[in-house]
Parts: sequence; structure tokens; C-alpha cells
Amino acid sequence: MRACEICGKGPSYGHTISHAHNVTKRRWNPNLQRVRVNINGTHKRIRVCTRCIRSGRVQKVVS
Repeated sequence: MRACEICGKGPSYGHTISHAHNVTKRRWNPNLQRVRVNINGTHKRIRVCTRCIRSGRVQKVVS
């Protein structure tokens, strides 16, 4: 399952409701980015949501 490796945020589920009130299933995927991160002195490439990047929970590696 595609989820953030820092906070664990994954897809959320719900319904699309048309004007005629036809209900179909849909899912909202989190905005995940593959980022090079410095973890304990080593560089790793992990999938992180943009909220974790903006809030500073992840320190990006500038190459």
C-alpha cells in the first residue's frame, strides 16, 4: 500500500456523488514524493508525504 514512511498517511476512501445523487466509490491518494533523506548519517530514498516535508519532519539531502 502506498503510504508515507514517516507519518503512515495512506489513501482515504469515500464516495463521488453526482448531481443526480448517484454514489460511486473513490479514493483520495496522499501526495507522496520520493525524497533523498539523511537518516543517522546515511542517505536513503523514501516515500514521504508533502505535509511531512513542509513541516520539517524530514531533512532533505541536497546533492
